[in-house]
Amino acid sequence: MDLASFLADVDAQPWADLQHAYGSAADVPGHLRALAGDSEEAASEAVSELYGSILHQGSVYGATARAVPYLARLAGAGYRTEDLVALLGGIAEGGADGGDSDEAACRAAVVGELALILTAVDAGDPALRRAAAWAAAMTGAAEQVLPVLHRRWKTETDPLVRAELLGAMAHLDASGTAGTATAALGADEPGEVRIAALLACADGGLPWGPAHHAAMLSLLPVNGLVEDRMDLERNEPLQYVVEALLLRDTDADRDATYTLLDAALRNADPEAREEALWAAETACLLSRSAPERLSGAVEALMADPADAPAAYSLLAKLGVRAAVAAPALVRLAAGEGDPADRALEALVAVAPDRAAALLARDLGRRPRALRAACGFLIADSSFPYDPALLDAIRARLGSAGPDADETVRLVLLLGAWGSRASAALPELRSVLPGSPKAVPKALAAICPPEHRAATAELLTAAARTGPEDGRLAAAAAVRELTGETGPLLAAVAGHLTPGGPAVREAARLAAELGPEATGLVPALRSALSESGGTRNSPQLDADVEIAAALWRITADPETAVPVLAGVLAEAEPTWMHWTLGRAARAAARIGGAARPLGPALEGLLTDRVQIPSAVLALHAIAPESLDGRRAAGLLLDAAERDADAVTALEALVALGPTALTADHHRRLTALAERDRRVRASGVETRIAPADERLREQAREAARTLAGA
Repeated sequence: MDLASFLADVDAQPWADLQHAYGSAADVPGHLRALAGDSEEAASEAVSELYGSILHQGSVYGATARAVPYLARLAGAGYRTEDLVALLGGIAEGGADGGDSDEAACRAAVVGELALILTAVDAGDPALRRAAAWAAAMTGAAEQVLPVLHRRWKTETDPLVRAELLGAMAHLDASGTAGTATAALGADEPGEVRIAALLACADGGLPWGPAHHAAMLSLLPVNGLVEDRMDLERNEPLQYVVEALLLRDTDADRDATYTLLDAALRNADPEAREEALWAAETACLLSRSAPERLSGAVEALMADPADAPAAYSLLAKLGVRAAVAAPALVRLAAGEGDPADRALEALVAVAPDRAAALLARDLGRRPRALRAACGFLIADSSFPYDPALLDAIRARLGSAGPDADETVRLVLLLGAWGSRASAALPELRSVLPGSPKAVPKALAAICPPEHRAATAELLTAAARTGPEDGRLAAAAAVRELTGETGPLLAAVAGHLTPGGPAVREAARLAAELGPEATGLVPALRSALSESGGTRNSPQLDADVEIAAALWRITADPETAVPVLAGVLAEAEPTWMHWTLGRAARAAARIGGAARPLGPALEGLLTDRVQIPSAVLALHAIAPESLDGRRAAGLLLDAAERDADAVTALEALVALGPTALTADHHRRLTALAERDRRVRASGVETRIAPADERLREQAREAARTLAGA
């Protein structure tokens, strides 16, 4: 390569006008120069910088495609060839087939350099051969790449290269590679190749039989066998296989999965058990039957107290199904410091009744367990009441120990216990100034009749002169205790300032008051944000609540509907789908008077996430505009993909049985009874509880629609 000509060509490109992850790509020429320079350190840094800018966390940009030919020329000239071939593979992986996007341009650019990459498949350096095999597969150009990979497979002897070749062939042709993978399962192949073969068998859809089972168990622990692979997607093979089998959602694959996991969890090697524990946790997030199917291995996991902590996270997901672990957890939780706290955290999930008394013993030193106990509230239930724990909470609140977060958690527990926690009234009153948002609701929940007047007086004062961020909560609690609305009306009026941080909450409370809040109508109108295409989500969400409040108070659509029309016109579907959903729900509450919103709502039916709320709204305001059976199908599509599934089921019930075909009924029943979880994303600790609630909602919907 004529380096001077190459660098002149680089400098001639309009890099400053191109974009990468950090804005202008004006720095790319400097990195390309460094790659061709004499400094090894500068070249290494340039590779790192390019990964961060033109291939940022797997994303590609306009500058990326422009850089590809120059990266290929450098690689072909022997400059950091292995690194640059791998970078080209990453760019292809982040690309897309077809279209006119940056992603498509990037993949097409790498495909244009396939001759270089495929030549490197036969390079003398095994590391370069590995990088080339992977990069070639990432282009997706199966017709060009597969013949080269198959030819190399027949002569390749290096274990890691063979593993990469097998993975690359499976990536391009999963079913067609199954036979090659099966032949590579034998004990005469190195472990790196055998584990790649097992992964290829899973990708190829082969039934997981005795040979696969025996091979996986014989290789455990397996993570070390793939740590040098280019293929990072399969860097935890046991977990990958478990996920692949469970996603097939058949009885045979579930049986194979849990037979494999049970054996792996009982493995004598601690590293193997660690891999099995993570795979088992993945199963709990995907499969409703996982807690029951995995419970048999719990006793073995808890046999050695030294190994028990590694199992705590899985035990928490198994919950009461892991009750056999409770005695061991009790012993461990009776210790000192963080180890005891972690054991108690697991016990909270496994045997909450037994955990409550232990939490009471050393409440101030059990932050993990306290946080877990408060997790019950997220699942719409309460942590078991325990008199000793009540006493401990009172003592803790009466001390100087709790910080703000701990105080809120203690307050939440008391509020969930209701009147059983009435003895804590003095302590709650004392911490009201420091936790003005959390305490009022708890005070109203636990307050006995004989103390309501005094408590209401305290809360009334807080609503008038207490910390600003707690006045609405205090006033709402007064209303709950006494029915008196004066403090709430005053507090709401004080928070209806345009752009204020509590406008949305104030409007929600005004809506609850209904016609009693007529005097707030001018303030509600003045709190609306100014339209113009520049409003953010909080502003639009607040406007939705204001529109809902105006309707509840005045029953005048001329006031509320234009506000919702503005939100529906301005909200960006990609980033503000929950805002659009709230606006649609508000329209549904208005009913037929919101008919002018029909066209905007119909426009939401093209977005799966928006379909449930849009159907619910259209059914309420213009039912004749809906094709019931088509709408039911769209709702089931959304629910099956966990796209606002709760609202989708609500909308199905609203449509009624005449909208559902026999196939719709079958799909609804499957949502309730299938093994694969509907909810499979979100905060990990909340996935299973949320899915169980959704499952019960689906069962109730099926019963309602079948019996109507």
